[in-house]
Amino acid sequence: MTTTHGEPVGMQLRRWRERRRRSQLDVSLAAELSTRHLSCLETGRANPSRDMIRRLCDELDVPLRDRNVLYLAAGFAPAHPERPLSGLGAARHAVEAVLAGHAPNPALAVNARWELLAANPAARLFLGEVTGGAARAPFNVLRATLHPDGLAGRIRNPAQWRGHVLRRVRRQLERTAEAGLAELLEELEGYPAPADDRRVPPSSADGVASDLVTPLRLSSEHGALAFLYTTTVFGSPRDVTLDEIAIETFFPADADTAALLRAAASAAEVG
Repeated sequence: MTTTHGEPVGMQLRRWRERRRRSQLDVSLAAELSTRHLSCLETGRANPSRDMIRRLCDELDVPLRDRNVLYLAAGFAPAHPERPLSGLGAARHAVEAVLAGHAPNPALAVNARWELLAANPAARLFLGEVTGGAARAPFNVLRATLHPDGLAGRIRNPAQWRGHVLRRVRRQLERTAEAGLAELLEELEGYPAPADDRRVPPSSADGVASDLVTPLRLSSEHGALAFLYTTTVFGSPRDVTLDEIAIETFFPADADTAALLRAAASAAEVG
């Protein structure tokens, strides 16, 4: 969350409550404390216990990284460790298993800012074509799709996809206030905006898929590709890194894309 170091814990709690657009009465009832006590906590007239911080954070869906900030502001040690992906043990193996098991379809793991943590060979096949400013470290998959040096020139529904990506970043920023997201959003909004989606004919076979979800449609040397995607997160994480990991798995939106992906995987195995 965008706060200054040393900001009182009560002020931070109030900001999270307001960010969630919830009243003191609503939160106090759900967290099982009086409205008066919550008011005293937010104004600094009372100090929260460690358990009270946990209860309020659970109710307000505060990300683990920001929960640690709240604990520190209240004079407690952080409750949630932050390990690198390589140190997450069984969780790391689970991420790797999902990425590998999704072949021949693309899959990747990202953090809360969409910075790439891991990818399977099918995803690396596409991301490996990203160069220049679009590929600068840390590698950001949203930058890779919208940057002029990235995949932007190959996206067949650029206006639709750009609008979808920007909405995703705005929602993430609103939900988490993650550091760096505001800057990422400003950067993405600053890229040249396509006028329309003339690269996809009105009669193209988006079919029912485009009525239900926004597809990613790409041109490739093998033909047109169309993808749908899902996002998977870990339930009840206790580590900051794990709390911020999302696995994005892409599925072929039509039979031609499925066949091309299978052919590409077979060619890679032979090679």
